[in-house]
Amino acid sequence: MLDIENKAKQWLGEGYDQATKKRVQYLIENDPALLVDAFYKDLEFGTGGLRGKMDVGSNRMNKYTVGLATQGLANYLKKTVKGRQAKVVIAYDTRKNSSFFARIAADVLSASGIYVYLFEDFRPLPELSFAVRYLKCSCGIIITASHNPKEYNGYKVFWEDGGQIISPHDKNITREIQKLRIVDVHFDGHEKKIEMVGERIDRAYLKSVKTLSLSKDLIKKYQDLKIVYSPIHGTGKYLVPQVLNQLGFKNVFHVPEQETTDGNFSTVKSPNPEEETTFKRAIKKAKEVDADIIVVTDPDADRAALAVREKKDRYIVLNGNQAATVLVYYLLNRMSEKKYLRGKEYIVKTIVTTEILKHIAKDRSVKCHDVLIGFKWIGDVIKRSTPEKKFLAGAEESIGFLAGDFVRDKDGVITCALFAEAAAWAAAQGKSLLDLLINIYVEYGYYKTRMVYVVKDGLAGEQEIKNMMDAYRRLRSGKI
Repeated sequence: MLDIENKAKQWLGEGYDQATKKRVQYLIENDPALLVDAFYKDLEFGTGGLRGKMDVGSNRMNKYTVGLATQGLANYLKKTVKGRQAKVVIAYDTRKNSSFFARIAADVLSASGIYVYLFEDFRPLPELSFAVRYLKCSCGIIITASHNPKEYNGYKVFWEDGGQIISPHDKNITREIQKLRIVDVHFDGHEKKIEMVGERIDRAYLKSVKTLSLSKDLIKKYQDLKIVYSPIHGTGKYLVPQVLNQLGFKNVFHVPEQETTDGNFSTVKSPNPEEETTFKRAIKKAKEVDADIIVVTDPDADRAALAVREKKDRYIVLNGNQAATVLVYYLLNRMSEKKYLRGKEYIVKTIVTTEILKHIAKDRSVKCHDVLIGFKWIGDVIKRSTPEKKFLAGAEESIGFLAGDFVRDKDGVITCALFAEAAAWAAAQGKSLLDLLINIYVEYGYYKTRMVYVVKDGLAGEQEIKNMMDAYRRLRSGKI
């Protein structure tokens, strides 16, 4: 406890503003448990970048942890980008402080001599991935905590290929951060090195999304399919309806109370569309309009979930494995119908994602790669693939999906478009998407999965997780 208190007292010194010092002093004097949680470790790049609750402390998302991370990134870029101007594009979601943290990152980078493209307003994470390569940037940053509770925010870094950073970049950036003191961070931005971007990237991104369409003829025939969409107060608010309308779907119904920009996500218990309760208002709207499907994206719109109609007044929310099964089956069969498959295609899934995808792929002579948990590993396979190989789709059980290679992370905008298109393809066969899923099970066997969430928070939670994993490894090794 003494070491943590001494660490906290460093935040009472030079480089920190008065509001921060006041909050730290309050924790020291009045809340030792919260003090420990705020300072027992430093935020570091994990599976999904930096992520933590928003408050003072080295284990929290705040001006200073964002500043340190960005200064470390800037220093690393200056070492690695040779012979050209380093450029970074920055986006952010609708969470509290997201635009504030994005501006801090822009200021620190520009003050360090790096050119910055800063999105003028909130944008989906996949658009940030797209923008990295579209703008020929050295890397990209997005401020988001995805589907986490409202108290959280995060900081993800994408490398020049548009994929999330992996080794050695994550470790090297961390080393640069560890060398820094807060007085080493340049918070005073250079306005001439910050360029605001927005609609130009939107148009280019949506144009690319529409190139993935395989069923324009069927969409025209089934343009009146009824689709309910909710962004859950997040970044999909504009682009998802736009792409559905541009593809030709005429009946896209909104959930008005969930279209407000609300960092508290006040209409849902959790902004995670994996949880069926998140669909409550969208299902109510679907019953009102007799919708065929419901699509919901999480706050940064990198993930999309699907609900399908079972009968007039009942909708079933598909889990990530079921949704991926429908999409992969649609893509591969539709490409086969159009004679697009050449034997050089592949899909990628994480090791915990349903094995039925392998069997569907095998039937169409499409290779299926398994990777570790985290969509960044799917992006890495795309990056390392040889030119003659063609990536078709990537999937993970936690409703992450991608088609096409112009984005290198999961993409809820693309996923919503494909859900709708698959519904039109099924309708052309006289089926619903639920019928289609049942037919897949008849063909390949029934796969049943269920997701269980176990939340372990703070220092005590981290120790519990360590103990559980240690016990599991001993069990696997036969030592217990």
